[in-house]
Amino acid sequence: MLTKQWQLKRVLFNFICMLLPKKVKHRKWHKPRRRNLGVATRLTTVAFGSYGLKSLDHAWITSRQIEAARRVMTRYVKRGGRIWIRVFPDRPVTKKGNEVPMGGGKGSPDHYVSTVKPGTMLFEMEGIPEDQAREALLNSSHKLPLKAKFVKRT
Repeated sequence: MLTKQWQLKRVLFNFICMLLPKKVKHRKWHKPRRRNLGVATRLTTVAFGSYGLKSLDHAWITSRQIEAARRVMTRYVKRGGRIWIRVFPDRPVTKKGNEVPMGGGKGSPDHYVSTVKPGTMLFEMEGIPEDQAREALLNSSHKLPLKAKFVKRT
């Protein structure tokens, strides 16, 4: 059984490992009016690695989901390969507490998300065989709230 001190260290370690912006210009953002429209015009090609995971849907991906997918990929990579995370969660999402009455303004920032459009490259890998990279990337896509496909550098 873990002691309280070890449990606290584990919680702090998991919190530190998650992707969060160091500083933000505005604490609270407006919700976008036109959600789920358009395709990606940037981050569309495999730029760093040999293989990539490309999104096929619109989604907001949280920092927890990115971290879960990264952990799945690192199991396959061992020491030889490298992983690049091409998306960063910089959009704050606010949430009000449970059983709070209407009014009283907007809630406080709860977590951060990354806005993803179809065609956005999410992750890239290098240094492992293609069949292992395909399996790693497709298994990591099960942790994400969107459909994605495996692509190779051309």
